[in-house]
Amino acid sequence: MRRYHAAVWDEPLVMEMGRPGRRGIVFDEVEPEVRDAVGDPAELVPAGLRRTEPPELPELSEPEVLRHYLHLSQETLGMMGISLFGTCTMKYNPRLAWELVARPEVAELHPDQDDETLQGVLELVHGLDLILRALSGMDQFVFQPGGGAHAAYTNAVLTRAYHASRGELAQRDEIVTTIQAHPCNPATAAAAGFKIVTLPLEENGYPSLEALEAAVSERTAALMVGNPDDMGIYNPEIDRWVEVVHDAGGLCFYDHANFNGVMGKLKARDLGFDACMYMLHKTFGAPKAGGGPAVGAYGCTAELARFLPSPVVAREGGGYRLDRDRPDSIGKVREFFGNVPQLVYAYTWSRAMGAAGIDEASDISVLLNNYMEKRLLEIRGVTKSQPHLTAPRLEMTRYSLGQLEEDTGITVVDVQNRMVDFGIDAFWLSHEPWLVPQPFTPEAGEMWSKEDVDEWIDVLAHVVEEAYSDPELVRTAPHNQAIRQLDGRNLDDPSTWATTWRAYKRKRPVPVEGDGDATEDWAKVAT
Repeated sequence: MRRYHAAVWDEPLVMEMGRPGRRGIVFDEVEPEVRDAVGDPAELVPAGLRRTEPPELPELSEPEVLRHYLHLSQETLGMMGISLFGTCTMKYNPRLAWELVARPEVAELHPDQDDETLQGVLELVHGLDLILRALSGMDQFVFQPGGGAHAAYTNAVLTRAYHASRGELAQRDEIVTTIQAHPCNPATAAAAGFKIVTLPLEENGYPSLEALEAAVSERTAALMVGNPDDMGIYNPEIDRWVEVVHDAGGLCFYDHANFNGVMGKLKARDLGFDACMYMLHKTFGAPKAGGGPAVGAYGCTAELARFLPSPVVAREGGGYRLDRDRPDSIGKVREFFGNVPQLVYAYTWSRAMGAAGIDEASDISVLLNNYMEKRLLEIRGVTKSQPHLTAPRLEMTRYSLGQLEEDTGITVVDVQNRMVDFGIDAFWLSHEPWLVPQPFTPEAGEMWSKEDVDEWIDVLAHVVEEAYSDPELVRTAPHNQAIRQLDGRNLDDPSTWATTWRAYKRKRPVPVEGDGDATEDWAKVAT
């Protein structure tokens, strides 16, 4: 194993640093000619908006600020090493796109500008729409939804509008999904007012066609399903599923979060789906950034396009405009027309890859996934979900450390904690509920090298052997990270933590000279 130890700094809060009068930059006094022309600049601010006292901000020099944030970055846990983050297809975010997003042509735009002054960014948004149409077979995409769950909610609301337009909403009050669909599908459907019918998994790794037929009725509004599910299993009968739901008068939504292994090869529309969504912050090379910002790109057929959130980017003549005149639209699901920086990332990635590159990337992703499976299943205590299903899985596969826990008492979380001691990012477990005991779900995607994947697996194998030979070492990990295990007992008690400086000061006892009790009490709270 490579030697690794994270940087450890006894770093104070930035609000506690510096001294009065320190500055990173000192602004010149207002030039006399400017003051003569406009008067006292302070008088340009309405009296009601002026501060009555200076803002409570730390006063530091530029080197102090840079050193502070360097220390914090060195202590960051996660997304700094090898991260085979399954069901999210985490991949490198090319720095070229970061440079483009920072340019004034993007960074200084405002969506309320006149459409004539937004032609460049509108052309980019429309171009990404066309790319996703080509990959999905859909007729129109929008980018308002702020993530995958938000796109699923958009679909649920659009489903509601569709059936209302046909006078069938009161009748169609059920949405069918499966236990292995992402939890956002039933959750957002319920938030939109639908009842949920959840199909369980059966022997072949997915619900049977007979179970679906029994669940579908004249009350069915839609099917919301992922394919593959989060165990990496594709439903070979999915086209028949779509037929069954359509025959009953329902719509079909394809949650395409797990698209990496089939991008360029499978189109949702070719399978008969009415709508689908993609994660731009996963498949399309945009940063996920710790849960946001994100974009759930939502596309649908021409029949449903009139209900899409407004505005949508439309091409007209030789230019582009924001089409706001959409009387059947479900309205906004978010402000303006989406998180444009993420669209720049995704557009840049897609154009750089090209159709041939996207197709090749899915090949590499499938190859790495199956190479990884072969090596993982050679490790003592590791099994995979539904091991009786031996067909290759194209994308991530859900594995289990249930046998390891039975043998040693070491849990998958303990293994997570110990792997970060070797510079490996904590792996992804599973969405709830855990259908597989002690689950972990790695996915190599196309961007990780064979050496990266081998190192990740070597570390897992090493930690598993430690679990058998010295379980206490694993149970008490991490040992080489910036922090040790946290005591989570107070995480649900808001009286013991603070997320703002004002709350920190309010909750932190002020020590009285000669009295150590207050400091001691706060130390207990902080712990």
